[in-house]
Amino acid sequence: MTSLTQAAMPSRWWQFYQLTKPRVVQLIVFCAVIGMALAIPGLPQGQEWVRLIAGTAGIWLVAGAAAAFNCLIEQQIDAKMKRTAWRPTARGELSRRQTLLFSAVLCAVGSAILYIWVNALTMWLTFATFVGYAVIYTVLLKPTTPQNIVIGGASGAMPPVLGWAAMRGELGPEAWLMCLIIFLWTPPHFWALALYRSEDYRKAGLPMLPVTHGNEFTRLQILLYTWVLFAATLLPFLTGMSGWLYLAAAMILGLMFCHYAWRLWRAYSEALARRTFLFSLFHLSLLFGALLLDHYLSPWLG
Repeated sequence: MTSLTQAAMPSRWWQFYQLTKPRVVQLIVFCAVIGMALAIPGLPQGQEWVRLIAGTAGIWLVAGAAAAFNCLIEQQIDAKMKRTAWRPTARGELSRRQTLLFSAVLCAVGSAILYIWVNALTMWLTFATFVGYAVIYTVLLKPTTPQNIVIGGASGAMPPVLGWAAMRGELGPEAWLMCLIIFLWTPPHFWALALYRSEDYRKAGLPMLPVTHGNEFTRLQILLYTWVLFAATLLPFLTGMSGWLYLAAAMILGLMFCHYAWRLWRAYSEALARRTFLFSLFHLSLLFGALLLDHYLSPWLG
């Protein structure tokens, strides 16, 4: 093997890695792991560790496969948008055949891990999530309706359900409650991004809400969704799923998100839209982190 080929290999591996949208997948896997942790009363024991590790790996691989398939389908769209023009598929650095094969291998390996070391329910739910995101959202919804992110957000909200199923082999109301929170979080999170990237979406021909209904209407929708989301984040405490530690975090984070949305609605600026989008990422991560801490610390705090 020549030195030139050796030097090119890390670049090629990096290109494939970028197809998996690692930052997005990390949040997906994080929420799935929270679902796993909350599904058992204490720290994992024995076989539970096997299911947790295998479940994390399997969900990570299938989520990466869905992201790669999304890059394949949106190759031409990505090439027209500043935010995504750097992707290997958009730049033509990876062929459609390479991308499709990569996605298929990741999906197959991830599904096999889930079936063999976790359970069939988790495998089928994870595969359904793959279809929901890669096919229903990417192919059918995103190019046809401004409500794409609302309807398609159902698949993106599934990670805690997958995690719960991995540990228990069944679905419980707690899992669906976590799913509801992510489902309601997705529109204000994504629409904040769409506001300051609206020209990108317009050039790409995608009917995102700011393009079809305008900036002001989108800001109002963000505000309304943050208040509904805030109410939903209180449900884990009200239903006895979590304790006071989580409630304090949910109150603070929820009111901060609502404050961002209120400011954005009253006086728009691109900088504020960016800050709102970035805060939404911290909001969900810290909220689910608080669920985890509360789960383990509440027995000690009484």
